[in-house]
Amino acid sequence: MSFSTDSDLEVKVRKATERISENMHIVANEPSLAFYRLQEHVRKALNPMVDRKIEVQRLHQELQGRCYDIEYAVGAIKGMENAEESFMNIQDHLRNAIFLKQQLKYEEARRKKNDSSSVYKRLSAHITLDLPDLPEFSDVVRETANRVESMMSKATHSN
Repeated sequence: MSFSTDSDLEVKVRKATERISENMHIVANEPSLAFYRLQEHVRKALNPMVDRKIEVQRLHQELQGRCYDIEYAVGAIKGMENAEESFMNIQDHLRNAIFLKQQLKYEEARRKKNDSSSVYKRLSAHITLDLPDLPEFSDVVRETANRVESMMSKATHSN
């Protein structure tokens, strides 16, 4: 019996030493296995993370640019609030210009009625001269033309 007890004991000791050896092997290699798993995870996750970071930076720059655009637009709108007086002045000037243009049209139409029988006008319609456009000279020519017309009309009425 002592032989069987010794064999049982030997089997039990052998199993215990194998387990201890196995545990020592796992404990000894555990840090390298953990580092391997970490390295594997970093290698797989690093590139997508870097790509995401670059995309976030690009989006941040775009967002910052759009924020500057919005601030500029808000400033322009606030500046337009102060321009109300200027717009009112422009509107008044436009009304005055339209009124004056209507007066000029009326005067021109009235003159055309009176001048339609003018000999000078009928004669000047047949004469073509290519004179240069001189603004200070055109006033003198217009005044002279009016004087000639008035003398012609006086002469035709007195006969």
